[in-house]
Amino acid sequence: MTDLARGDLQLDTSVPDRNVLMPPITLQGYIVVPEGDLNNVLEELPNHITLTRQEPGCQDFMVKQDLNNPKRFQVYEIFADRKTFQAHQQRVSRSKWGRVTANAERHYDIQEIG
Repeated sequence: MTDLARGDLQLDTSVPDRNVLMPPITLQGYIVVPEGDLNNVLEELPNHITLTRQEPGCQDFMVKQDLNNPKRFQVYEIFADRKTFQAHQQRVSRSKWGRVTANAERHYDIQEIG
């Protein structure tokens, strides 16, 4: 067994782990869904949430319908790094969620944390 307090474990620094160096990505904002797409969006939303939360790198994900404006959905997500965030975006663009929200207005603020 390695005793870390004695310093027996040596870290190999010859190849940096790029994932450690990349900060998490947050997306916050909302989408506005056209009236004609609303039923399809509501039907697909639970599946979209489930699939996204299962993605590698997804640290937090929420889409919630606004109580005062049923066509508006608050969106909040955190991904471990830019690579996992971009993979999520690519998956969504090819998914049923991507198709049912194709006409939605998107109002997002995307930032790297740290």
